[in-house]
Amino acid sequence: MTPVTVFAGRKVALFGLGGSGLATARALRAGGAEVAAWDDNETSRAKASVEGIAVVDLANADWSGFAAFVLSPGVPLTHPEPHWTVGKARAAGVAIIGDVELFFLERAKIAPASPVVCITGTNGKSTTTALIAHVLKEAGRDVQMGGNIGTAVLALEPPAANRIHVIECSSYQIDLAPSLKPTVGIQMNLTPDHLDRHGSLENYAGIKERLVAAADIAVVGVDDDASKQMARRRAAGGRPLVKISGEQPLDEGVFAGVTANQGRLDTRIVEVKDGKPKVVANLAGIGSLRGSHNAQNAAAAFAACSALGLTAEEIADGFKTYPGLAHRMEELGRIGRVVFINDSKATNADSTEKALTSFHGIFWILGGKAKDGGIESLRRYFPNIARAYLIGAASDLFAATFDDDGRVTYERSVTLDKAVADATRDALAAPGEGEIAVLLSPACASFDQFPNFEVRGDSFRKLVAELPGFEPFGGKR
Repeated sequence: MTPVTVFAGRKVALFGLGGSGLATARALRAGGAEVAAWDDNETSRAKASVEGIAVVDLANADWSGFAAFVLSPGVPLTHPEPHWTVGKARAAGVAIIGDVELFFLERAKIAPASPVVCITGTNGKSTTTALIAHVLKEAGRDVQMGGNIGTAVLALEPPAANRIHVIECSSYQIDLAPSLKPTVGIQMNLTPDHLDRHGSLENYAGIKERLVAAADIAVVGVDDDASKQMARRRAAGGRPLVKISGEQPLDEGVFAGVTANQGRLDTRIVEVKDGKPKVVANLAGIGSLRGSHNAQNAAAAFAACSALGLTAEEIADGFKTYPGLAHRMEELGRIGRVVFINDSKATNADSTEKALTSFHGIFWILGGKAKDGGIESLRRYFPNIARAYLIGAASDLFAATFDDDGRVTYERSVTLDKAVADATRDALAAPGEGEIAVLLSPACASFDQFPNFEVRGDSFRKLVAELPGFEPFGGKR
């Protein structure tokens, strides 16, 4: 835990008693603050009371006595309309902040020079966060990872001179962190997302840009127009900038170069300094970093770790042992030439697109509760599909798409256990040589058959592990 001492002896209001909210309340209390917490959910309030956290009806509280108001990042600050607590705080002139802001306020007090890497972006930020933390740990550094991934930021050990914090930041968290000032700030990419919470793409982009604008060293992806403009503004200010790309060569920065090698594509990470390019890592054979989307993630990780003093050799060695994240293109193991991939996190077509570009000869398990547009946007990747196996409520919709297209044969497996059996049978019987994949990438929400994508992915993992002849990778290839 990071005790928040900056509000010692003062009253702090807090709304939202989920995982990060409870961690925040504990950190504030540990630092000597008097916390008045509330949540609209009775179960959450009861859980906080059991821990001895003061549950106070903020609707009827005297807000003039609060030194700050900590708002859960999941609660609307501006759009579609401010939460009622926001109105109360503003009327009383109380600063509205989040847990990331508390972390940076405490860091400024106790260890202002402690290294912190913050990662944001629409896609890839979780993988990039985990990859950076892994590489640093493999190189022997004291690393704390959390924020929007895994552990709440205030549940991490406190900032210290020789400790590196690697923090994933959502746009909601950035919006509540005016003191955010990382050592290295990373902006991966930007596509329309969370517009219901930010009102417009311009607002969303502006919030993301705050992270890199405040960083000592900015690492910015230039594969989309909005992020490219952020890089240009940073460069115009004359402050340290490293451009990254997963799609194109750069005259300066870090990019991924893809070359053909005996029938397969090898991805090399290239660093360009003073106009001189040098290959600094090769992702060939690293299953957890397969695909063009992971090329940008690796480029960002290289730039960040290099800025923190790691050598190219240390970073490349860390890449080789990166196990990947659960449910995100997670390579489970193989039977012969058949590789089993758990991509349960792919709950829409855009997410599944990344998986379909990463393999050929795919025995594709898909379905669940369909999102708007179904899989229409994936038609261009249908030539990569050997056969599809439909599960859940979307079966009729997806079957109609395949029938209309005519290039993909499919089977109505209905349930995941049947789909695993069907896909494994067909993959093992497929002619030819070279790696092929049984891929769970549903392009759907899980809620028709599973409570969430994690349970769906865990079920797939268990089913695959029970297959005769299955050999798990154990995080390495």
